[in-house]
Amino acid sequence: MATAAPVTTGKQSVRVTLWILLIVYIFNFIDRQIVNILAEPIRMELGLSDTQIGLMTGLAFALFYTVLGLPIARFSDRSTTNRAWLIGGALAVWSTMTALCGLAQNFIQLLLARIGVGVGEAGCTPPAHSLIADMVEPAKRSSALAFYALGIPIGTLLGMLVGGFLADTVGWRNAFLIVGVPGVLLAVFVFMLLRDPRRTGMMQAQSTGASQEQMPMKDALRSIFTSKAFVLLVTAGSAAAFLSYGKTTWITIFFQRTHGLTPGETGFYFGLVNGVAGIAGTMLGGYLADRFGSKNRRHVLTAPAIGMVISIPFALLAFMTDNWSLALVLLIIPTLCNSLYYGPTYSSIQGLVPLRARAIAAAVLLFFQNLIGLGFGPLFFGMLSDFLQPSYGEDSVRYVLYGATFLGLVPAFFFWRTSLRLNDELDKY
Repeated sequence: MATAAPVTTGKQSVRVTLWILLIVYIFNFIDRQIVNILAEPIRMELGLSDTQIGLMTGLAFALFYTVLGLPIARFSDRSTTNRAWLIGGALAVWSTMTALCGLAQNFIQLLLARIGVGVGEAGCTPPAHSLIADMVEPAKRSSALAFYALGIPIGTLLGMLVGGFLADTVGWRNAFLIVGVPGVLLAVFVFMLLRDPRRTGMMQAQSTGASQEQMPMKDALRSIFTSKAFVLLVTAGSAAAFLSYGKTTWITIFFQRTHGLTPGETGFYFGLVNGVAGIAGTMLGGYLADRFGSKNRRHVLTAPAIGMVISIPFALLAFMTDNWSLALVLLIIPTLCNSLYYGPTYSSIQGLVPLRARAIAAAVLLFFQNLIGLGFGPLFFGMLSDFLQPSYGEDSVRYVLYGATFLGLVPAFFFWRTSLRLNDELDKY
């Protein structure tokens, strides 16, 4: 058994690491989500169908992102891997490919560039989750991972605001170029500033006595999938991601196509609602999980289960009204409630598996979340919109969103089912 020196992570080191990872994750989601606000002008210039939009915004990215995520996570779990350098290199790759999206002259070229973004982004979250779990004690892990997960709403917000503004002023091609280049520069600072606790001796105290040898792949997967709570939680998280990615893409298009807003107006107004409510929901979800989960572990996932149900009537009213400003106000509650699951889900995944299987566990969750959610959410809703278009015309997106709203009962059920097993399985290693 090889052991690290029993040094507990200093609070300052944890803060610096979390802030660096948050900034990287913000760039991750800016580059991932900016295509949503640019989708309508891209469609008009390149003459794309809604199915092609769904393929470009979802499956092309997600397929490579998810498939590569597993071997990258496996590499990250090796005790000799420098996770800080891995994250910096991934940032440089996906930022470069984002810039290349702006040079695409047809659908195939744009699709290949989006695949490149997915390849790069596959190297971000699994090592980041593993690194955070090594530095933060279990009692504070939900809040720490929720803080990292703030990159999702903040990055989505900035992607919409900046992407929409640039689309209206300099066009969608220049928008990709302007957004991609800063990420390459940020990668240089990541190489300089981010440190892997394995190499600095700053592992969290609970982790110092654990074996630093990499767990064999079959043993890691066996330990992961023999956990009933893990399987239920992956199902819940995948269903939530399916709706989140699918609805975000098509709500963005809904405001442009149905309500007549420009990309810049949509990016500003919907971006603010989606971003601010998403930030509040993500922070609140982590806080509630840590506060009530410390008393009863099942309550780590109580808020996500209830939130998914509460959001349904508000979302339906938002999609029914012909007043776009009222629709935006009504979407505040659903967006906040649907964001409660980020921190509790990611922290629970880390607490259900052995130490040396943490990155691969995160990658398995991300595999299903992104393949099912990001891969098939936008694509499925786009295909459904094309199917309904002969009957409902430009209003087909509205009817797609009606159906998506009721599907929120599916993740709510599985979050509740998972919560019933947490007292027996969470943090047993």
